[in-house]
Amino acid sequence: MSSPAIGARPPSFSPQAFRASLGMFATGVTIVTARTPEGGLIGLTANSFNSVSLTPPLVLWSLAQAAGSMAVFSTGSHYAINILAADQHDLALRFAARNTDRWADVGFVDGVCGAPLLNGAAATFECFNRSRYEEGDHVIFVGEVEHCSHREGASPLLFHGGKFYTEHPL
Repeated sequence: MSSPAIGARPPSFSPQAFRASLGMFATGVTIVTARTPEGGLIGLTANSFNSVSLTPPLVLWSLAQAAGSMAVFSTGSHYAINILAADQHDLALRFAARNTDRWADVGFVDGVCGAPLLNGAAATFECFNRSRYEEGDHVIFVGEVEHCSHREGASPLLFHGGKFYTEHPL
């Protein structure tokens, strides 16, 4: 009988192969939003979103440790996760871009705790920043959902294989 391995073996693949393989998992697309301590707007496109628990209501997402917005998300008490609708492809690209005014002409309302909720989103989750876990080159954020809503019948924006999709036949 062999003893269990103490740690993982080194990867037998390149980072590019890993990224391409991960891309085969279709996901929705979100924009995570918050306010800086001074009240400024912050937001970024993320497809690393997942439900964790129904009771209590928990969701998670992850952010690269090197991200410029890490300080705001790590220390802030609240953020919102906006699940994008199929017609919000341009917003996904804008909030993923660097060196651009991501908020120019973007319609939103402030959520109960101040995090921006994007107009037209398929769903929104207003979260208390419950916990964070450093793993590899990312931080996993677990949010406790205080408020949520969805737009009945909205089609989601999807991401698969490095491309956005708005049509999803059954």
